[in-house]
Amino acid sequence: MLKSLMFSNKLFSIIFISLILEIATSVISPNPAMSQLTLSQQTIENQENNPDDISDFNNFRPLTQDNSLLSLQGGEKLMNEASSAINQENYDLAVAKLRQARKVFNQLSNFHLQLANSFSGIDTQVYDAQRNSALKTGQMRDSATYQLALVHRAQDQPELAVPLLVQIIRSQNPTTDLGKKSYQQLYELGFVSVPFNNQE
Repeated sequence: MLKSLMFSNKLFSIIFISLILEIATSVISPNPAMSQLTLSQQTIENQENNPDDISDFNNFRPLTQDNSLLSLQGGEKLMNEASSAINQENYDLAVAKLRQARKVFNQLSNFHLQLANSFSGIDTQVYDAQRNSALKTGQMRDSATYQLALVHRAQDQPELAVPLLVQIIRSQNPTTDLGKKSYQQLYELGFVSVPFNNQE
């Protein structure tokens, strides 16, 4: 009986020591899965504390920002800067800004049109969206071109205004509002001798 009790005490001591060693080992060398979980939690906390983190969906769309040149917002920013320059009669700066805006809108219109043609007969939704974007940016390009022509006229440089006005009429159609205005400018400059009285 005494031997059995001594054996039980010895076995209990061995088990207790084993548990102590296992706990110590876990503290020194944590479970990789637990480490990964802790890291993931830290990452989430860092993202929540950092509003500029890539978890912000807008950061995945850099071309929607006004600091991007190849974007609708970037072109509109250039147009606003040109308007401010015109108000200050800084025509040289206005010309530079309008030329940049015209180039941006022209590139955007061409790219959207190319995408629309690529998806023609494949995906109607994508085709319509790209075609509408091409038309919208094309309209803004022509508006920038018209403003540029007016600035050249204010600078007493009709030879620079005429080609721009003709381009607008070709792009817009003479019956559109911008087309009519462009033709009227040509008439006032004396480049054409017959007025256009379309009433549509």
